[in-house]
Amino acid sequence: MKKVLYILVGISLLFASCSTEDHTINFTFLQLNDVYEIAPLEGGKVGGMARVEKLHQDLLKENPNTFMFMAGDFLNPSLLGTLEYKGQRIKGKQMIEVMNAMNFDLVALGNHEFDLEEQEFQQRLNESTFQWIATNPMHKLNDSTTQRFAVIKDSVRNELPKTVLFNVKNKDGKEINIGFFSAILNANPVEYVDYGDFYESAKYAYNSLKPKTDIVFGLTHVTVEQDKMIANMLPNVPLIMGGHEHVNMSVPVGNAKITKADANAKTVYVHRISYNTKTKEIIINSELVSITKETGIDEKVAKIVQKWTILLDEKIKDVIPNPDEVIYTAVEPLEGRDTPIRSEQTNLGLLIAKSMAFSFNNEVDCAIVNGGSIRIDDQLQGDITGIDIFRVLPFGGEVLKVELKGSLLKKVLNYGRLKAGKGAYLQHYNVVYDESSKTWFVNNSLIIDSKVYKVAFSDYLLKGYDIPFLKEDNKDILKVYKNEKTDIAKDIRKAIIMYLKSLQ
Repeated sequence: MKKVLYILVGISLLFASCSTEDHTINFTFLQLNDVYEIAPLEGGKVGGMARVEKLHQDLLKENPNTFMFMAGDFLNPSLLGTLEYKGQRIKGKQMIEVMNAMNFDLVALGNHEFDLEEQEFQQRLNESTFQWIATNPMHKLNDSTTQRFAVIKDSVRNELPKTVLFNVKNKDGKEINIGFFSAILNANPVEYVDYGDFYESAKYAYNSLKPKTDIVFGLTHVTVEQDKMIANMLPNVPLIMGGHEHVNMSVPVGNAKITKADANAKTVYVHRISYNTKTKEIIINSELVSITKETGIDEKVAKIVQKWTILLDEKIKDVIPNPDEVIYTAVEPLEGRDTPIRSEQTNLGLLIAKSMAFSFNNEVDCAIVNGGSIRIDDQLQGDITGIDIFRVLPFGGEVLKVELKGSLLKKVLNYGRLKAGKGAYLQHYNVVYDESSKTWFVNNSLIIDSKVYKVAFSDYLLKGYDIPFLKEDNKDILKVYKNEKTDIAKDIRKAIIMYLKSLQ
């Protein structure tokens, strides 16, 4: 009888040990995208990479299997990037230093990374210590030769891979491989990049990952519509972490989803993922987390941010004494993202043009600025400081009052209208285009060819860079008023700040 009892006990213990075996592997993704500024924004209320790193450390304590990702766009545009440091433009150097300290696990390329000159971009790659992924873009050496982009250190090339694989284990030793592919669009193509076909590249990458991974994820920088097409093409990819749109979203596509956080780390996505090695079931709980003062800060990263912030403050104080002062509160977001600012009249473009007229006591007929000079590629909302205005127009420049004939004014406006999607598209004030009659109006009156108009222009436009025929020596430009050093028109950013203060 005892022998039977022992056997029964042994069998029950065997079943008990099998039933308690942990087949679940839990891991966490921390997703950022489109981060251009390392310090908090909106008067310190939101964002800040030191705060993100504090969240990162908290998540690592919660689960050591935590991975941090950047879904493209971080080297440009930024206010700091336009400044000089040790004789060179910073151009994303500050972001690389911060991201190295934060130990990003995987970083995808965005279209704005290639705003940098070829040599500058290579320098940033070489300075990085984190892992990059580049599924579709190739380094174009000439018309017929391409090679993979690479981090080069001590003459050794470490190529940016098309796919990346991580191994994840639970406490019982169960393990899985998780794979990643990327995709980048050619929103602002440059000569040294061959963008290829990111759909075909993503498909190829997925097929190469599938045999050696348990789950494949996307880390992309394309439009949400393009992300949807990738998701439909690859229905077994449960999560695509994307960028480019700048506003948070979680978009379901079949059994999968596409997530994007707000730009400049105003929010981040935290994805807590469970995978059952026995049933192959995947559970993804995604949380959009606001980055605020309550998040806390990581002191190591905060010191790096402070170093760069001090440099920035010194430069800005040459123009305005208190760059952190809140000068305006935008209830409605001011639209400064690249696509709209270069293709349609936006409220931010109108505000800038109104400020230009204000700098001449509104003693002009209209005001015109090229959309390409507005470099923030973001929306401004909430409390706006002087620093924010510098972010909008980092290169500054004067506002010039110009007398010119109506015939030239019409030619300028038509040129800008036909350049929709380009930097030469014009934002304006007190100017209206009538689509039905294809005519322009200033002060609600039809522009007359022979009439002389007083127009506030950004000085960049008067150099003929965007509009080749708009130069001071044009015979239809009758007079260009010169500014004194103390005039607010001497710096377009100062003009905007003074205008916004006047609205309070």
